[in-house]
Amino acid sequence: METEKNIYEYFRIGILLKGAVSILEIIAGALMLFARPTLVNQLAMFFTRGELMEEPNDFIANQILHLAHSFSTSLEIFLAFYLLSRGVIKLFLIVALLRNKLWAYPASLVVLGLFVLYQIYQIVTLHSILVVAITAFDLVVLYFIYREYAVVRKRESA
Repeated sequence: METEKNIYEYFRIGILLKGAVSILEIIAGALMLFARPTLVNQLAMFFTRGELMEEPNDFIANQILHLAHSFSTSLEIFLAFYLLSRGVIKLFLIVALLRNKLWAYPASLVVLGLFVLYQIYQIVTLHSILVVAITAFDLVVLYFIYREYAVVRKRESA
């Protein structure tokens, strides 16, 4: 039964980390409602100024500026809605998982699976290393939710 204990520990760590990320997504989405494109541009210039003075061709700093300059009101609304809804949905499911609600396991697998599919689309279109890392973590969490669900179902049937 040591493997069941390990599965549970990895499952618990994974969903607690996803819960923390979900809270950050909710906060970021709420803040996004108040961020105006000019503020985003000013912040991007402030945070990249020193790096660009040292190295004008710095890839990351230039990418940040490029993203900030393309930030619009419609993008702001989309990002706010996306982050808020994603964070609230995941947090709801994580709380249900922590309370051992049996329905939450398949629901979490479906919802997180759909988010992973969207993230794969983002990887293909945006080529973002951050999205690749998030997707890899989500796949690991999906695996442990699936494994823990199998353990819980086995216990329930016994």
